Amino acid sequence: MKIRDEFLPLSRPALGEEEVAAVAESLRSGWITSGPKVAELEGIFRETTGAPHAVAVTSATAGLHIVLSALGIGPGDEVATPSMTFASTVNQIVL
Repeated sequence: MKIRDEFLPLSRPALGEEEVAAVAESLRSGWITSGPKVAELEGIFRETTGAPHAVAVTSATAGLHIVLSALGIGPGDEVATPSMTFASTVNQIVL
């Protein structure tokens, strides 16, 4: 039996030269965790969704944590979630 050693990605990013150039531009600017590009993204998101506010976070996990806190969901509350989901979904609920 042949053992396969190929990488099976959970989700492979689709990056072209434009995306690589944008990342390089941000790195060279000195703004990594905040700054004009983040503000621009939040503005585009507000305009696209019609939301009055938008806050960019580092991951969906961080976003789930903020949403659960904002909704006042805590110990003892019942939260329904699909059984087929990423681990961080349930982790944020039980933590």
